[in-house]
Amino acid sequence: MTDAMIDPDECWTAVLARDRSYDGRFVTGVLSTGIYCRPSCAARHPARGNVRFFATSAEARAAGLRPCKRCLPDDVARDERAVLAAIAAIKAAEQPLALAALAVETGYSPTHFQRVFTRHTGLSPAAYARALMAERAREALTGEGQVTEAIYAAGYSGPSRFYDANRERLGMTPSAWANGGRGVTIHWAVVETSLGAMLVAATAKGVCRLSFDEGRAALETRFPNAELVEGGADFAALLEQVVAAVEAPGDFSHIPLDVKGTAFQEAVWRELQRIPPGETRTYAELAAAAGKPRAVRAAGSANGANNVAVLIPCHRVIRTGGALGGYAYGLEIKRKLLEKEGAVLPLGD
Repeated sequence: MTDAMIDPDECWTAVLARDRSYDGRFVTGVLSTGIYCRPSCAARHPARGNVRFFATSAEARAAGLRPCKRCLPDDVARDERAVLAAIAAIKAAEQPLALAALAVETGYSPTHFQRVFTRHTGLSPAAYARALMAERAREALTGEGQVTEAIYAAGYSGPSRFYDANRERLGMTPSAWANGGRGVTIHWAVVETSLGAMLVAATAKGVCRLSFDEGRAALETRFPNAELVEGGADFAALLEQVVAAVEAPGDFSHIPLDVKGTAFQEAVWRELQRIPPGETRTYAELAAAAGKPRAVRAAGSANGANNVAVLIPCHRVIRTGGALGGYAYGLEIKRKLLEKEGAVLPLGD
């Protein structure tokens, strides 16, 4: 794969920004010096006319170039193998592994390995292990087994450790997870907006569902055993904030959310929340920002699994060519949201 098969403009933008998330996706060949570099190389930028992009180091070497001694582009593959080995070790371990142990296993110093791991996954090794345990527990708790057994099987020393570790992320107790929201009260309402009828639902922690053209039936499907209460005084104040955010998009960080997903899904959702109003990102850029530049399809799936439209702005993701792409509630709503934010839109889709 040469520069004829990758987007040279996107590559050059990444080089100018020294964007580490593109390391491993291509190398920059500098024809005037005969070397090739990582996109994030700290050396002075070459003239654009002296640059050619290659998908792999092997292709750059075949073109007669040698690796840069400053950024060591061939080490990207080594870093990736080390991260994959560490992930396998974390998944196989019954107890959390110390950073020093992971570093020894991969041949890096602890400090350097922590940087490498975080750059590739978006999480530190310890945070990745915690997210993995929580994900295993959530999967087990959605089954038919006992709650306590599921918690121990996920690697926690006991129910209290699980609940303490996940209190802020779960919003619901372990029993509620296992029983479709049993014991949880969800307040909800359907309101008219400039985008059409909008469903908003919230637990005591925050908004757990925001969608268009849905009603109570959709909530009953998602939370079959929860107590669904229409309206409510406290909920009314939250609802007012949500409606204002939808009608005049801006900073949504003050609105509390109660959302759940896999570690990667939540990483994607965090990156979505970092996209400023009026700007868009491609699915490839979203995957890279979430720490997995090659997981473009997975990023798209995570984008689509978002249960809180607008507040987690999945509408700000478009296709690489500039087309709007898909949207769960239709392209017309997506287009209107982007227009409200002042985004530059393609002429057609």
